[in-house]
Amino acid sequence: MTREKFWFFMPFRVRYAEADQQGLLFNAHYLAYFDTAIVEYFRALPYDLQGEARDAGVDFHVVRAVVEYKAPIRFDQEVDVAVRIARLGRSSLTFHLAIFGHSADDLLAAGEIVWVNTDQMTRSAVPVPQNLRELVDNHADTGREDGSIHSPINTSNTSNTSQ
Repeated sequence: MTREKFWFFMPFRVRYAEADQQGLLFNAHYLAYFDTAIVEYFRALPYDLQGEARDAGVDFHVVRAVVEYKAPIRFDQEVDVAVRIARLGRSSLTFHLAIFGHSADDLLAAGEIVWVNTDQMTRSAVPVPQNLRELVDNHADTGREDGSIHSPINTSNTSNTSQ
């Protein structure tokens, strides 16, 4: 995964409270960085995520969250979190995320988050709003030139070891 796959980047600096005893970004904070970057991505589109949830009675629920750790991220290190929508389904959004060194090409972490748009009264899946589809299409986030979807997450070699 490379920086060229993304148009949106959110800068962060690892704060003391986010580091573990080894001086590295604590694993749970990767998802917090991803979540913050996704919210800012919507702001940049521009799409009023909170307003849509309030006005339409729908909201997105996380149904999948994956982090791949590629290299250590250290206390006080500056990084850029990249966000793109890799797949736009009927009721779901699949985000691909990456953490790079600030203004650098070194991939430090990769992630995938899947949201499902949900009616808040019935808790059932509902279609992604058309205005959001149009904004995403305008930024050409989804897929590659050949029409395929690029995934940083290789799930073909996973096995269930909890049995």
